[in-house]
Amino acid sequence: MDFGYFTLSDNHYENNHREPNQFVADILDEAVYAEEVGLHSAWIGEHHFSTLGVLSCPDLVLANVAARTKHIRLAPAVTVLPLHHPIRVAEQWATLDLLSGGRVDFAAGRGYDRREYLPLEVSFDDNQSLFEEGMELVRRLWSSNGPISHHGKYYQFDHVAITPKPIQRPIPSYVASFSKPSIELAAKLGCGLIVAPFAAAMSFGGLEQVAQLYKESCARHGNAPGRLMCSYFIHFADTKAQEDAARTRQIRYYRECVIAALPGDPGTAPPSYRYFIGMVERLKNVRPEDLTENSVLLGSSEHITATLKKVEAAGFGEVILYFNVGLKPHAQVRDEMARFMAEVAPAFN
Repeated sequence: MDFGYFTLSDNHYENNHREPNQFVADILDEAVYAEEVGLHSAWIGEHHFSTLGVLSCPDLVLANVAARTKHIRLAPAVTVLPLHHPIRVAEQWATLDLLSGGRVDFAAGRGYDRREYLPLEVSFDDNQSLFEEGMELVRRLWSSNGPISHHGKYYQFDHVAITPKPIQRPIPSYVASFSKPSIELAAKLGCGLIVAPFAAAMSFGGLEQVAQLYKESCARHGNAPGRLMCSYFIHFADTKAQEDAARTRQIRYYRECVIAALPGDPGTAPPSYRYFIGMVERLKNVRPEDLTENSVLLGSSEHITATLKKVEAAGFGEVILYFNVGLKPHAQVRDEMARFMAEVAPAFN
C-alpha cells in the first residue's frame, strides 16, 4: 500500500493569525518534503474564496513541486470539475503531465460548498450532471488521437484537439465519492475511486462496504475495478496530553471549517446532497471520544499501523494523509511526515 501527502488548505478558523499566503508556502514546502521522506504522492485540494481552504490553483502549486522533485506523483484533491470548462481542465493537467515526465494522477469531484459556485455563476443544483458530462469529456480529450466534437446538455463544440498531449495514455483518473451516484460514475467510466473513511462509515458502514459496492458497480458496467484510495486525518500522540490536544484540534477543524462548507440545511440542500444533512448533524455533536479509526489516525505508531492494516485488507491501494490540519504548526507537520515514513510505512513495504 502506498502513502501520500494530502491537504485541503484549511485556514478558516476563528482568531487565526496564520496568513493564507504563508500557509500556501508551507504547503509547497511540505509537498516537496514529501518526496524527501519517501512519500509516494502529493494531493492538493482546490478551494475558492477562503470558504474552507485558501489554495485555489493546485495545478500551479504542483507545477512548482514538479520542477523541484523527480519521483513523487502529483494530483489534485480534487479538481472541482463543474467550476471549470472541461477543455481547459484537460489542457492544464495534460501540460503538467508533460512537464513532470508523466507523474500526474487526476482526481475530480463536484465539491460540496455552494459558496464556491455562486460568484462563478455555476448552478450548484445541477452539478451532478455537469460533473458527469465534464469528466467524460476530459478523458476523451486526453485519449483521442485527433479532434473530437461534442454536443451535450452543458458543453458543445466541434473539431477540438488539445495540445500538448499527456505523456501517460491514459492519465490515471479517480472520482472522489461521498455518495452512491459518484461510485456508480467511477464504475461506469472505468475510473479509480477516492473516499473519506468518515463519510464511508456514515453513508455505507465502512471502507469494506464501499469497496464491495464499487466492485459490484464495475461488474455491472463491464469494467475492471480501478484503484481504491482513501484519505485520513493523522495525528501522532504518545501521551494523554498529546492525544487530548489532537482530538481538540480535529474537532475544531470540523466545527470551524467543515460544517459551514457542507450542504446540511434541509431547506436548501439539492436532492443529490441530502445525505449530507445527517452528516452535518453528527459533526455538530461530535465529542472527543467519538473520533475513532473511522475518521482519524490518532495515537502511537503501532496503533496507526494496526488501523492501516485493516485499510489494506479492505483492498485499498493508497492512503493519502492529512498531516497539516487544524492549525498544526508547520514544523510539527514535517516531523510527523518523517515519523510516519520511518515508523509506519515500513510495515507496508
